[in-house]
Amino acid sequence: MSSHSNKITSIFQLIKQSLKGEEHDYTKGNVKIAILLLSVPMILELSLESVFAVVDIYFVGHLPNANVAVATVGLTEAVISLIYTLGIGLSTGATAIVARRVGEKELVEASKSGAQAITISFLISLVVAFLGVYFASDILALMGAQPEVISEGTIFAQIIFASSPVIILLFLINGIFRGAGDAAMAMRSLWIASLINIILCPLLIYGYGPFPELGLMGAAIATATGRTIGVVYQCYHLFAKSRTIKIYNHYFKPNFEMIKSLLSISTPAMLQFFIQSGSWIVLTYLVSITGSTDASAGYQIAIRNLVFFILPAWGLSNAAATLVGQNLGAKQPDRAEQSVLLTTKYNVIFMSLVTVLFVFFSEFIISLYTDNAVIANYGSQALRIMGFGFIFYGIGMVMIQSLNGAGDTKTPTWINIFCFWIIQVPLAWLLAVYFQLGPIGAFIAIPTAETVLALLAFYFFKKGKWKTVEV
Repeated sequence: MSSHSNKITSIFQLIKQSLKGEEHDYTKGNVKIAILLLSVPMILELSLESVFAVVDIYFVGHLPNANVAVATVGLTEAVISLIYTLGIGLSTGATAIVARRVGEKELVEASKSGAQAITISFLISLVVAFLGVYFASDILALMGAQPEVISEGTIFAQIIFASSPVIILLFLINGIFRGAGDAAMAMRSLWIASLINIILCPLLIYGYGPFPELGLMGAAIATATGRTIGVVYQCYHLFAKSRTIKIYNHYFKPNFEMIKSLLSISTPAMLQFFIQSGSWIVLTYLVSITGSTDASAGYQIAIRNLVFFILPAWGLSNAAATLVGQNLGAKQPDRAEQSVLLTTKYNVIFMSLVTVLFVFFSEFIISLYTDNAVIANYGSQALRIMGFGFIFYGIGMVMIQSLNGAGDTKTPTWINIFCFWIIQVPLAWLLAVYFQLGPIGAFIAIPTAETVLALLAFYFFKKGKWKTVEV
């Protein structure tokens, strides 16, 4: 009994250490402890990121025109996912390079790489923001939005697109922190951003006290403000505090060798996530044209809940990516592989629990977001069908992120092309349109593609070529 009690006490002490963000050498010692120290703040970080996805939907879902409001947020977020793609792709490259340099104990080079990544990301984000704001209504129209959605949702979309620089930098800088093993700092920045969003959303949407009632526009302002404050917090700790990564002004002087190395990893990663995001946009479009505004709203609520539970699992996967990068830098490929297999085991356990939740309690979960029976029916069907693939989502995530963490971003890109554009999109069209299953057909294509992805990613991971990638 005493031994069991001591073990629980030890686990709580490690969790406390992980949340404090104390420096730790992840290339030495017990691998299970390393996974725990990294994964706890990474899971909490991305759990809070997932809050962005559900908070807006929750509050606008209770407006008088709920179907239009929810469809607007959902369609806009589907397109904004392309911006997330840029941020995630760039952060993937930054994590891989920073982790490798930290593993080699080259901390100055790690910091310089981070500075170059920030410069490139900011320049790219300005272009994206301009195009998004200018073409906001056209983008909604291309997504198959109904006229009332375009009319009421354009301002929402414009504000979200205008915040592209902070969206991308939030992802990118957290990627730098994760690569350095400073997962607690990445977590805190998302906590701050999410909490600000949670507080401001009801105040600005419904208008409480001195705050005006802004409806949909209020949701966009709350989200943009939260993310901006999160980035300010990140920058303060990058430039003003002494941590593993410390950036000075002269580190921003263009270093074309570093930029080339970063882009060689980040470009396939951006393409990788662009391929995935693009396929999700097609599915959103198929649901919209084969169903109705109610079908779109139900699907978007289901997707937000899918994201809510997937992002913590992705946090665990990011821990594997950091451990792979740092241990390859320390010339310990076997330890890197051991870290990945253990992380996969933990992710499968978590995803099994989520599968039970989605398959048996989908109606209850969706009912928390809407009182509309038609929307709830579509949402619960989507959630239940997608839930059957959750265990495979967990396996695929860890494998893909581990390959990315090693700097092998090309292999996951080809896997994504095959699974999302050769399997998911054609299957969704075939079921939804040709066999006239409507939105249900699109729902079925999702777990099918993700299962194939998991099997392929595991195969290429076991081949082991990622161990020889130079970064």
